[in-house]
Amino acid sequence: MRIWIDLANSPHVPFFRSLANEFIRRDHEVVVTARDFAETVELARAAGFEPEVIGGHGGGKLSRKAGNLVQRAMALARWARGRDLHLAVSHNSYSQILAARALSMRAVTLMDYEHQPANHLAFRIASRIVVPRAFPEAALSRFGAAPTKVRRYEGTKEDVYLADFQKDPNFERQLRQLGVDPDDVLVTVRPPASEALYHRFENELFDQLLKRLSATPSITVILLPRSDAQRKIYSARASSKLIVPAGPLDGGNLIAHSDLVFSAGGTMNREAAALGIPAASIYMGEWAAIDELLVKEGKLRRISKLDDIYELPLKKKGLPNARRAIHVCREVADLILGD
Repeated sequence: MRIWIDLANSPHVPFFRSLANEFIRRDHEVVVTARDFAETVELARAAGFEPEVIGGHGGGKLSRKAGNLVQRAMALARWARGRDLHLAVSHNSYSQILAARALSMRAVTLMDYEHQPANHLAFRIASRIVVPRAFPEAALSRFGAAPTKVRRYEGTKEDVYLADFQKDPNFERQLRQLGVDPDDVLVTVRPPASEALYHRFENELFDQLLKRLSATPSITVILLPRSDAQRKIYSARASSKLIVPAGPLDGGNLIAHSDLVFSAGGTMNREAAALGIPAASIYMGEWAAIDELLVKEGKLRRISKLDDIYELPLKKKGLPNARRAIHVCREVADLILGD
């Protein structure tokens, strides 16, 4: 079977790298398209994919996002037509799902965030919907997911590619080249998504976090921008204590070498949880049920006010307690490929 994977965002790359390896192990062929957004294309190539790059980011305005979605769907359909593809798979790539529908192709979508409004589109059109066990049943119904389409897996999507993670011994050399002293407390941070229309308070908290980290002598920060605009802003503030890498770093290795991960989004925090690294979030949107579960399990701290920042333990981490849920990749592959 020829399986078409569409990479719409950078967190999808390691997820589908592991699944693609599983598909290939089962004698399926994989072809890949990618959206030119964030560092998706660069990360895809670094992961060994040879993606056909189709479309880019639609901007921050809803009208432009919608128009871009349709235009990219049309471009994907033109590309896919005549390629003898049997199955379209994505992590809620709305353009791919529309393109697959136009080509009468079976489409499987995976999703782990129940508050995404565009789930209305994906859940109604996709042939199958694969979600974590913690995904609320009410959200599936609200967004039009027919019960017969839904399949559930244990754990998180981050378990798919991090359950068997092993540190690269050469990564420490890369950190030293960036200016990270092994004796420092390494904090990896990712800013809020500036184009996502979140509450401005989130950005204020993030700035306060950077101020506290900068004022702590033993701290070195690696900041991962979400966009070229953010890279320009934070690169202007870079110093020996605030490092903004010029290009993408291997996410798993960076998190595994960090003492604390601080992000305004979900994926990097869940990666830290999978690897047993302390993590904190200032995300001000509606939290995913799976992230709420991580808070209850003590694997994630919630930052909602200034006092929370000053209560963060800024110290070297202890021995990581990784989940090692090695069954999840095979389980998700079974749900995607099953009848």
